[in-house]
Amino acid sequence: MGSRQPKGEAVLVQAVADTVLTRFLERYVAEDFESRLRTLQDEVGELGVDPFGFDPQWLRYAAPFAWFLHRIYFRTEATGLQLLPPSGRVLFVANHSGQIPLDGMMIATTMLLDAQPPRIVRSMLERWVPTLPFVSIFMARCGQVVGSPENCQRLLEQEEAILVFPEGIRGISKTWRQRYQLQPFGQGFMRLALQTKTPIVPVAVIGAEEQAPTLLNARPIARLLGLPSFPITPTFPLLFPIGMLPLPVKYRLHFGKPLSFEGDQLDDDEVIGQKVDEVREALRRLIRQGLKERDHIFW
Repeated sequence: MGSRQPKGEAVLVQAVADTVLTRFLERYVAEDFESRLRTLQDEVGELGVDPFGFDPQWLRYAAPFAWFLHRIYFRTEATGLQLLPPSGRVLFVANHSGQIPLDGMMIATTMLLDAQPPRIVRSMLERWVPTLPFVSIFMARCGQVVGSPENCQRLLEQEEAILVFPEGIRGISKTWRQRYQLQPFGQGFMRLALQTKTPIVPVAVIGAEEQAPTLLNARPIARLLGLPSFPITPTFPLLFPIGMLPLPVKYRLHFGKPLSFEGDQLDDDEVIGQKVDEVREALRRLIRQGLKERDHIFW
């Protein structure tokens, strides 16, 4: 009897915690949050976890933090959601910035909480991200995947929504002088789009460029620490660890019209490059328009 009581108490505590969490999610995050979660759960199937480890139930625990950043801290607004295909494979291509990959989180949270119907966005993570302690399992359970061509192709063939940042590390590590200047794009996303006949949706992220204004990138220190970059900002590393917090800028996401391309994924780099340039120019126009419409960095 004595050994069963702690187990019973643990079950009771867990039940109370789940009830409190559910009420919080429905009151603050989204009134139809549980309904949105069931939609995603149905897509995963009977096993409850997809082959990449995604478990929609983990979103119940990640949602309060994502909601706080999305609704309260960054006050994220999105335009163009009505242009998105309601289902089927899609490749989101966005500009990358901010030193910390919160831009991807804000896009994914927007698609979860604001899109109709809700969709889980599978971000293609840099290979170094899963090496961080505790991050690998958490990211996988929330639907994020290491960005290899094989993973991306498999997910697109399963009609998933994929988010890629063709600028890569060069984008997220931009300095203040380079803000909103698109860095060179890789061609991998275009070859996969052609191979899987996937429409591409450009997404302009306005705001992330200012969340951590970087004066310079101390590459020697980054190499010493095994990091992709080591930004020097007005507050970091001087005010470490507080200086790591992003500024409470206002995020604005602009989803563009889907772009479709014809051709062979094995075409020469020059041919593929022309198609990549079309996407890059469409994204550049979205960024330019977003900056023009913005009144202030913080509101």
